[in-house]
Amino acid sequence: MIGLGQILGRTSVKGVSLGSSGVVFIALLAGHFGFQVSSEVGMVGVVLFIYCLGIGAGPSFLQMFVSRGKTLMLLTVVMMSVTAAVAWGLARIFQLSPDLASGLFAGALTSTPALAAATEKLPVGSDVAVGFGIAYPFGVIGVILFIQLLPRWFPEMAAATGASGYDLRGEILRELVEVTNPSLNGKHLRDVTVLARMNCQVSRIIRDGQLQPIPAGFQLEVGQQLLIIGRTGQIETVIETLGVRSSEAQCILDVEHQRRLIVVSSKKMVGRTLKDLHLLSRFGVTIARITRQDIEFVPGANETIHFGDILRSVGEPESLDAFADYAGHRARTAEETDLVVLAGGLIAGMVLGKLSLSLGSFSLSLGMAGGPLLAGLILGHFGQFGRLSIRMPRAGRLLLADLGLSLFLAQAGSQAGDQFVAVVQQKGWSLCAVAIILVVVPLLTGLVAARYWLKLDLLEMAGGFCGAMTSTPGLGAVTSAVDSSIPATSYATVYPVALVLVTLLTPLLISLIS
Repeated sequence: MIGLGQILGRTSVKGVSLGSSGVVFIALLAGHFGFQVSSEVGMVGVVLFIYCLGIGAGPSFLQMFVSRGKTLMLLTVVMMSVTAAVAWGLARIFQLSPDLASGLFAGALTSTPALAAATEKLPVGSDVAVGFGIAYPFGVIGVILFIQLLPRWFPEMAAATGASGYDLRGEILRELVEVTNPSLNGKHLRDVTVLARMNCQVSRIIRDGQLQPIPAGFQLEVGQQLLIIGRTGQIETVIETLGVRSSEAQCILDVEHQRRLIVVSSKKMVGRTLKDLHLLSRFGVTIARITRQDIEFVPGANETIHFGDILRSVGEPESLDAFADYAGHRARTAEETDLVVLAGGLIAGMVLGKLSLSLGSFSLSLGMAGGPLLAGLILGHFGQFGRLSIRMPRAGRLLLADLGLSLFLAQAGSQAGDQFVAVVQQKGWSLCAVAIILVVVPLLTGLVAARYWLKLDLLEMAGGFCGAMTSTPGLGAVTSAVDSSIPATSYATVYPVALVLVTLLTPLLISLIS
């Protein structure tokens, strides 16, 4: 069942795929024919999946509340709150059960954490997966269509951000450029404002027929051959400023010794911008790219470093060693997982999930979704306790999260499968209408708030909407069509907040409807 679901999830139609959520549709079909997965298996899947999400989001979550992403946070809170309020109102109007309403809520947001939170809160055999399965396609397609319509609704904003029509592709490129502009003679790279404005980096220079790292104290001179890293639509401006594309023959690049992935854990770097750190003058190191929340982008000079950022650093071996010590990187940090810490974190999360707060007749608990998420966020934020490393390598974290998600979706889908046809036959059209409303209303509300209250530009809006709706397919549609890293960074900013809010709002929604 899981294998067939993964195959379905990887099937792409015009660039849109279901991902791991394909498992729930196969599980619904299997459940209809009597196949069942035990609830204990689903619970294990929930804990693994949610905990790994927390570990991944923890390094940047708390910092987002005090950084430049405050306006994006407000956008996320507005959209999430409106979605929950609309779900509550529609449940009253259409007389929907708590399980169907919460499933539609989770599906409209394409949020498997919300589905996990609802499943854990509701009794076994509920219809939550039915609602999720109905609303999920509307959530995926609705966000993508909405994002594609934005530049048509606001052509003046599209023109101002250089994203008119979303018809440019934003691949990260490397170009070899010959400096021919005489006005640049003697200038340092930090003095060339176009590099910061276009989020491009000069990472290497040709010397003796080889590409070598930019040395400390480097100054530009006419005739130099430089390797520029940037995105399509931005790198061209930098080339025009510096000179022309070089016709130099293919160069030898010592990648193994001159490039290294360095994971940031030092308080000396966290919260400071690349401009403030002066890494080139202090260490002779250039940061070519940053990976944050599994999103890779070319950083600008004003990019703030977060705990857990993976920096693709370029420099001489001894310079990289010195910088790695400064950044708090250990050689195995990016690859190792401490199983004792992993088990301890999972246990702590389950204990937190069992705790409850009673206020009169109203009782609130984090459950097996919120508890592991909170534990993961806390442990992921601190990253290190003495000699114990909390970090999980990206590959290991994604494997555990995908395994847990697949187990959970298989259990949830199979439990709901025997009721799916009956529920759809009874309330099919009304459920589809509710799903559409739950997708459209928060997007329109977010558009009004972002445009007229928060004053976001078009690219920030696009990434923010995808993050607030937890829509990775929507982000994929944006990043494949625009020439800027802004949507990806906006998405990475709000996505952790959206995960926490949706996990907390789902059990609250169920309690209000019950």
